[in-house]
Amino acid sequence: MEGVIHIPTGEHGAIRLFQLDMRPEQAAFLKDPKALAQVLGIDTLDMEQVDIFAVSDLEEIGLAGYLTEGMGVPEAQIAADRARLAALEGHVMVIRSRAFGGREMRLTPAEQIRLVATYGTPGTEWTAPPIKTDSAQPYSAPKLPPRKARAEARRIGATLFAVVMGLIFLVLYLLVT
Repeated sequence: MEGVIHIPTGEHGAIRLFQLDMRPEQAAFLKDPKALAQVLGIDTLDMEQVDIFAVSDLEEIGLAGYLTEGMGVPEAQIAADRARLAALEGHVMVIRSRAFGGREMRLTPAEQIRLVATYGTPGTEWTAPPIKTDSAQPYSAPKLPPRKARAEARRIGATLFAVVMGLIFLVLYLLVT
């Protein structure tokens, strides 16, 4: 199907740039979550992850600067599209992949909404060598014998009881005097 944008399950780090071919008041109307979801052909999305603005609002930073400096898109991804981004006019919409809440979706945008580009932000490098110390192993902490554990629980309970009773007596004493 032409015009369908597939959002895979668990997608993260993707930024989609759309050009809005509509009047400014129509673009402003898309800031309503239900209206935007309707023109994208989906049920819902997180509006905290959507930016709709006029390209002219970016002034000297431009759309390329907004994407690289404001959104964290690597300069290498923007380089090939720099001229095309500078030529965009009117309103644009930026949707981060978090807007879809990790769910699979199929966007069928209205004809006034055109996908310009999809960019990715670099992810965090989570690889590390495995930890090989004994303390990192599951269930490696020393276990208290049952009698010691019960004695500790009694000691904590008695202390809490004494503190609460002391506070009650203090409040009663202050009320009486």
